[in-house]
Amino acid sequence: MAPPVLRGPFTVETYRRLGELGILREDDRVELIDGQVVEMTPIGPDHGGCVNRLTALFAPLGSRQMATLAVQNPLVLNERQAPQPDVALLRYRKDGYRAKHPGPADTLLVIEVADTSLVYDRDTKIPLYARAAIPEAWLVDLVAEIISVFRRPGPDAYGDIVTVRRGEILRPLLLPDVALTADEILG
Repeated sequence: MAPPVLRGPFTVETYRRLGELGILREDDRVELIDGQVVEMTPIGPDHGGCVNRLTALFAPLGSRQMATLAVQNPLVLNERQAPQPDVALLRYRKDGYRAKHPGPADTLLVIEVADTSLVYDRDTKIPLYARAAIPEAWLVDLVAEIISVFRRPGPDAYGDIVTVRRGEILRPLLLPDVALTADEILG
């Protein structure tokens, strides 16, 4: 895990308050992990391009009221965890979660895109999602050109992990009518 930017521990509420006070700015690349404000790695062009592709692929779900798409927004897992997954598909809400950040019960799928952040995403963030009972997480490894699909969350890890390669199809567990190829995601 990256070293904390500010020494905590902080709750989600105090973390939000740091923003209100101007100590953290909206454009700071930080997230709350285990009560610590942790700096995220800079977004390179390959990472940004993949997030853009995922956004384009999943955006139509909103117009069909199948899911709300959240891109690099907080997901409040518990009192001391507010990671910012690259992409999250949430239960559809017309208001787009305007009144309150979504939580685990709202989440259908989280996707982390990794080039330089692979170890952090795999060893820190994916287990957080499992402990919060997020039903499914994808880890897009841009260097190896594979997508790891994590399902069956448990208290320490996901019980099922499948590796998807170019030419293969992914179907989100809770959105079975949606089918994407690994090539569409990897570019």
